[in-house]
Amino acid sequence: MEAAAAAPVLDAFFAGPRHHHHQLRPTAAAGGGCRSARLQAQPSRAAAAPYARADWQAACAILASNSSGGNGGSTSSADASNSNSSSKQPAPRVNGQEPPRPPALEATPAPVPAELDLVPVSNLPRPLSISDLSPAPMHGSQLRVAYQGVPGAYSEAAAAKAYPGCDAIPCDQFEVAFQAVELWIADRAVLPVENSLGGSIHRNYDLLLRHRLHIVGEVQLPVHHCLLALPGVRRELLTRVISHPQALAQCELTLNAMGLNVAREAFDDTAGAAEHVAAGGLRDTAAIASARAAELYGLQVLADGIQDDASNVTRFVMLAREPIIPRTDRPFKTSIVFAHDNDGTSILFKVLSAFAFRDISLTKIESRPHRHRPIRLVDDANVGTAKHFEYMFYIDFQASMADVRAQNALAEIQEFTSFLRVLGSYPMDMTPWDAAPSSWSSRVDNSSSQHL
Repeated sequence: MEAAAAAPVLDAFFAGPRHHHHQLRPTAAAGGGCRSARLQAQPSRAAAAPYARADWQAACAILASNSSGGNGGSTSSADASNSNSSSKQPAPRVNGQEPPRPPALEATPAPVPAELDLVPVSNLPRPLSISDLSPAPMHGSQLRVAYQGVPGAYSEAAAAKAYPGCDAIPCDQFEVAFQAVELWIADRAVLPVENSLGGSIHRNYDLLLRHRLHIVGEVQLPVHHCLLALPGVRRELLTRVISHPQALAQCELTLNAMGLNVAREAFDDTAGAAEHVAAGGLRDTAAIASARAAELYGLQVLADGIQDDASNVTRFVMLAREPIIPRTDRPFKTSIVFAHDNDGTSILFKVLSAFAFRDISLTKIESRPHRHRPIRLVDDANVGTAKHFEYMFYIDFQASMADVRAQNALAEIQEFTSFLRVLGSYPMDMTPWDAAPSSWSSRVDNSSSQHL
């Protein structure tokens, strides 16, 4: 009887959305009372009663008590009579809730059921899902973006420009930023690849080939250097200036024009140099960093815009685990890397011809020594053995992979290269640059000319 009463509850449990599939439901076994349940496919129904988990737990307890009280299969009528008269125990109450009873038994007084306290569902650990590892938010909405440096670095500003409102994750090395995306710690990485004054950042080009991340965008950030020191420190009291090597090189002429003939020491990054001055209380040391770094670490700006060239711009690439779908409705750029085993640098002429024939503009050509085969030996009976460097060539061109011209060009290039890989096809950064403030040296020159 209890098993028959539990059937509607079980029906409710298995009666989820019934649209276009058969559902599994328990049915009673043939021949007398039910001691077990089996699943049977039933046609879909239009609607189902709402399902309560407490009812499902009670129904499970009923089935468990019936199964443990019998020997399975069928019983004789005498056994059934004895069971109904004396030895039959009521189903336990699950978490204080009475189990459902058939109408015929509601008026019959029943023994007090045993209490069965189950672990609350809310206290059980929830299984991890893919959303726990890497959610897929809207563009720029709490996106986790890795960058190299500490807060206040130019890479952090580039991450904020690429993904406004993102959760920026600082990394101490470029390699760590790559690994953060590969290990699902971050969703994107924003890393520099070239500067208008300092040239290419070769380390990141090597890492692009070593890792399997895809370029999904680019952002160009004007660099505005400032000379920072502790509050109250005067310029003539400085004995050294620290910053990233490229920042020191980009401000060399300006520092000389300011009369700062002091020691210049390299540091890991610009914002890290500012943090070092603030944390160490170094009153004889200045740092070259951004104005945001001065705000974060409580430093004063001794000189603003000290870069030698006002048009100092760094190009960053945005990296992700999956590529984006190329389009043709807006300007796209595609980055590739290729190499050849035998022809050496003569392969470059064939590649350039493939692009020139299809009127595809190139924006960058970069060569890096082949890591696994840096030297190529050429034996000549007349002149002896010659040693040549083997190179990997990186090329950026202005075309989308959805463009037939780009597809045909790469198909031709693939015929005479031993290695070809598309690093990414992504939208070009078409945002206008902010008006870069004039450099400190140009202001000094202008003020001097006014006195002449």
